[in-house]
Amino acid sequence: MSALHVNGREHAVDADPGTPILWALRDTLGMTGTKFGCGAALCGACTVHLDGQAIRSCITPISAAEGKKITTIEAATDGSDRTGSAVHAAWVKHDVAQCGYCQSGQIMSATAFLKSLPKGKQPSVDEIDSAMAGNICRCGTYVRIRAAVADAARTLA
Repeated sequence: MSALHVNGREHAVDADPGTPILWALRDTLGMTGTKFGCGAALCGACTVHLDGQAIRSCITPISAAEGKKITTIEAATDGSDRTGSAVHAAWVKHDVAQCGYCQSGQIMSATAFLKSLPKGKQPSVDEIDSAMAGNICRCGTYVRIRAAVADAARTLA
C-alpha cells in the first residue's frame, strides 16, 4: 500500500511500488486527464508535476512519489493555480488543441516551464521551443503552442 499526495489530497494506492504513476492515476484513482502515449518517456503525453517539476509519469514509479506532491492536469487547470489557469486560457485563446490527445502533457510542461522563470521574465522563442521539445504533437500545432506559451508568460508578468 502506497500513500500518494495527488492534487492536494492523500490517496491510499494498493499497487506494487514499481507501478508507474500514470497507471496509479488512471486505473486506481480514475484521473484520466493524464494520457498514455508511448510508455517510454519520449512523447510527453503523460507529463505531471512531482513537487513542481515536470516528469514523465509513464516511467516514474509510485515509490518515487512517496512523501512528494503530484499535480495533474485536473488541478493545474481548475482555477486554483494562477500559472495553470493562464496557460489554459492561452491554449483556448490560440485554439491550440486539434485532436487534443497530447494537450494535457503540453499544458503541464508549459506550466512547469513558466513557473521556473524569474518573475516577469519573458521567454524567447528558443527558450519556449527548448522547454517544450520533449512534448510531441502529432497534429503539428507547434506554432500555436509557442504562441500560447508566450501569451501566458505575458499574462503572468
